[in-house]
Amino acid sequence: MNYMFKLTRALITTALFTFTTMVLMVWCVQAWAAGTVKIGLNYPASGPYWIMGLAQNSAATMAIEEINLGGGILGNQIELVRRDSKSKTDVTTKNVNDLIDTEKVKMVFGGSSSAVAVTAGKICQEKGIPFFGTLTYSNTTTGTEARRHVFRECNNAWMGAKVLADYLNRNFTGKKYFYITADYTWGHSTEKSIRTFSNTLDKTAHKGIRTPFPGARITDFLLALKQAQDAKPDVLVLVLFGKDMEKALKQASKWRMKETMQVVVPNLTLGMAEGAGPEVMEGVIGSVPWSWQVPYKYNYAQGKAFVEKFTPRFKRYPSSSAASAYTIVYEYKAAVERAGTFDSPAVIRALEGHSYKRLKDTQTWRDFDHQSVQSVYAVKGKAPADVNKDPYKLDYFDIINTISGQQAAHTREEWEAVRIAAGKHIMLERLPGE
Repeated sequence: MNYMFKLTRALITTALFTFTTMVLMVWCVQAWAAGTVKIGLNYPASGPYWIMGLAQNSAATMAIEEINLGGGILGNQIELVRRDSKSKTDVTTKNVNDLIDTEKVKMVFGGSSSAVAVTAGKICQEKGIPFFGTLTYSNTTTGTEARRHVFRECNNAWMGAKVLADYLNRNFTGKKYFYITADYTWGHSTEKSIRTFSNTLDKTAHKGIRTPFPGARITDFLLALKQAQDAKPDVLVLVLFGKDMEKALKQASKWRMKETMQVVVPNLTLGMAEGAGPEVMEGVIGSVPWSWQVPYKYNYAQGKAFVEKFTPRFKRYPSSSAASAYTIVYEYKAAVERAGTFDSPAVIRALEGHSYKRLKDTQTWRDFDHQSVQSVYAVKGKAPADVNKDPYKLDYFDIINTISGQQAAHTREEWEAVRIAAGKHIMLERLPGE
């Protein structure tokens, strides 16, 4: 009896060991077969736009953790490889080449400077890797510099200008404007867009000055603001971004310029508002593609879930930069799964013309220019008391206007006219097999 018991126990132990070994072997084979796929984030971890970069990195990290816990993409775990762009094109050139050639990433995304996004997009086009612009508002990104491998998730300057002009023209028609503009591609196209839709193209009546980018000093902003002060405009448009906007707006507030003119910052982010502070931001008008208030105002369930997961983890609300990075990672996953492969041409075809709904209402990757057509919002800085009573002191914006993506975006005819005027073809590059 004792012998039979021992024999039975030994057989059971052997069987369990064999079964466990086989399970582990199958798991290892599957893991080895699936492997890891890398995607690259070229973002500003330092420099004037670092706060937007921090938001992108946080949200992208969260998205990839969620995806990996759910089994990855086509069974592959995703690794995020990061590079600091410093918001410089020369650094970006080195970064993107390294991400593609050395790290062998399948996709690149990021950026808080349009010059950086255009540079990254050009390299990705040459090397056949999809690039997604996370925070790039210049019209050129999906306009004169549109490429088959480049997609922009945020709105462009044209779209932001339309939602602002819709508000400004109802409140400041016939008033005098003054423009202080960062001297690079985003600044140029943003100023032109605002001038066009606010009917302030006459630069003798509505003057302006440009400030250096990158590398503007406080003396550059003091000089520009003094000229604006002397011009006595009704509307002061600060076409500045990141720390540059914060410096100029703080000085304008110190000089009490907001008491005599409406200040407009065409493209705002939560990080910029926080950097400027509630007293400085009060009453300032700008546009956003998304803010954490949007899903609550319009009852978007996925947007609320994103806010409620991001906020306790990072002890702050997500910005539009964070929302864009998070959306891009999930949109890339969805496109790869629709294509059934990580092969770039197949992924690009899966994106073109595809509509998606993530953190707000429906957006569409337009097929001819790869602009994400989407609703845009005009916001106004809240009173300091309202900001300060918030648990995180980050409730900066009231949403004062919105227009649909179809109303806001270039039409195909407008887009083609821009391409023709720039000597560019109205069809983007062909993919292999086309």
